Amino acid sequence: MDFADHLKNLSLRASKLQSQVKTEEATKQALILPFFSALGYDIFNPLEFQPEFTADIGLKQGEKVDYAVLQDGKPVILVECKTVTDKLNKADSQLFRYFHTTTAKFGILTNGIDYKFYTDIEQRNKMDEKPFLNVNILNIKEQDILELKKFHKSVFDVNQIFSTASELKYLNEIKSILSSELEFTSEEFAKYFITIVYPGRATANVVKQFQTIVKKALNQFTSEIVSARIKSVLDKEKEDEKADAQKEAEGRLVETTDEEMEAFYIIKGILRQEIKGDRIFYRDVQSYFSVLIDDSNRKAICRLYLTEAKKCIGIMDAGKREIRYDLTTLDDIYKYTEQLLAAVKIYQ
Repeated sequence: MDFADHLKNLSLRASKLQSQVKTEEATKQALILPFFSALGYDIFNPLEFQPEFTADIGLKQGEKVDYAVLQDGKPVILVECKTVTDKLNKADSQLFRYFHTTTAKFGILTNGIDYKFYTDIEQRNKMDEKPFLNVNILNIKEQDILELKKFHKSVFDVNQIFSTASELKYLNEIKSILSSELEFTSEEFAKYFITIVYPGRATANVVKQFQTIVKKALNQFTSEIVSARIKSVLDKEKEDEKADAQKEAEGRLVETTDEEMEAFYIIKGILRQEIKGDRIFYRDVQSYFSVLIDDSNRKAICRLYLTEAKKCIGIMDAGKREIRYDLTTLDDIYKYTEQLLAAVKIYQ
């Protein structure tokens, strides 16, 4: 089972158990620990996942955070847990106080459903006010899976995650702003467009009018993008269906000969000097037998014309033009090894 499947199963589990979980401890056991287990951590090994991690603060000794993910004996992630019914508010979080007292670079605040990931982008060793990543386990998006995978034990790299955290943080904030503006366009947002498209003065009435216009424009624009994407997918499916039907029809009409297959294996043997064998395919149509890379007509290496009257091979040059060479026997294909290997390099 791959990582995405683990997360999908976790989402289903959380959906079923959410209403049954009543306490913080139950939230940890039912929802939070399985999450970190999905990230590859041994939740029963205190050397890599330590519960009740001590984070002393000044004169306060023995202060503890719920969990700490350890790397080489040092904390890299601090985790504070809340009850599943609690709203996550960083202002009430102990993470903010603990963060600067440890070597941890990331803090996670969670109630088992929502996971907020923090770091110190704005000021070193001081946890940011806003998270750089928000994940709702009940509504996992494709991008969430990609970001969460970076926290998997097998690939976890503090520097790599931190280097992309800043862009991710501001990207999410901008998306949040755009989402809000789609719902209710603010005066400030409307004024931005007024300065660009409206030649007159931005009076109160004009601003109010443009709030409605901008909201309509945003909604129409996003709707058009979605429609275009859907049409593109449907068109691609139709093209694939048409291509499959054509291949099936050709397959019924064309009989691949033993001679063509023998030639294919000779060419495949030559091409394997430059490319793996599982990327080399053939297609047989009525007028010729072609050898392709990745089963794509756009990556043709050569075409074989093997008739009783005449035999030849057409090899693609650097400009993807077919250059034909006569064959007396199939062994003559070896004479054009250099040209065949050069054709492969066109697609590398």
